[in-house]
Amino acid sequence: MTNIIDILKQATDGLMMMSESEYPFKVIFWEEKEPLTTQKILQLTNHPQESPIEEVELEYFFRNCAFEKEWHDEIQKEEVKKFQFLLASLNDNLKEIKVYRVGTISIDVYIIGKTVNGDLAGVSTTVIET
Repeated sequence: MTNIIDILKQATDGLMMMSESEYPFKVIFWEEKEPLTTQKILQLTNHPQESPIEEVELEYFFRNCAFEKEWHDEIQKEEVKKFQFLLASLNDNLKEIKVYRVGTISIDVYIIGKTVNGDLAGVSTTVIET
């Protein structure tokens, strides 16, 4: 059986998160059974505990890139399909997925869920919002 790391690497291969800049996705895997909290995310990602952090819904986070718009050209439609594949890969292989945004302006994003074994896995990227 293909493991979650390989599945997520395939789903993010060549995919760039678009904001005011473009950033690749990195696959995350933590052998961690504790419940995921904002404090736990800050600890696992080596951010100071006082860092600003917010949780958003998965579909909300991907609202501008995983849903086709009538004005999209063919290249944009292909990008949407890649993001839809990533969304499906996350939803099909992880439970209790949460999206954490850490920081301001240069925001580290962690999309994390539980594997069938109860470990934590997902992807991270960066978005720039000024």
